[in-house]
Amino acid sequence: MANSRRVEKLAALLKREVSELLVHGVRDERIHQAMITITGVEVSGDLQHARIFISLFGEEKKKAEVLVGLEEAKGFIRAELSRRLQMRRSPELVFKIDKGMTKGPAVLDLLNSLELERKSKDISKDL
Repeated sequence: MANSRRVEKLAALLKREVSELLVHGVRDERIHQAMITITGVEVSGDLQHARIFISLFGEEKKKAEVLVGLEEAKGFIRAELSRRLQMRRSPELVFKIDKGMTKGPAVLDLLNSLELERKSKDISKDL
């Protein structure tokens, strides 16, 4: 049980520190072309790997450039995390697009259309 708490604590720390680094630490202009939100962090049980889930808001072309910039900045981000969190070895970072954020509006639209359909059927029954 103690290990899962360490994993959760490290995930929360990574989320906070990577967010801070993306805003104030990384100077690569490509990264600042779209709004980046860290939606979640998954850390492996051995603390050696971390998947950082992000959502990007902006033009599609610029989103691709942001991903290239993040890939190239991984070494810097990892070194800064090691320094800031006083870790001998910080986890390998992998940035992943959070698909759930893009599907959310589509799911809400579907639910709204189903609700409207149900209401229209209820009205036609009453007539």
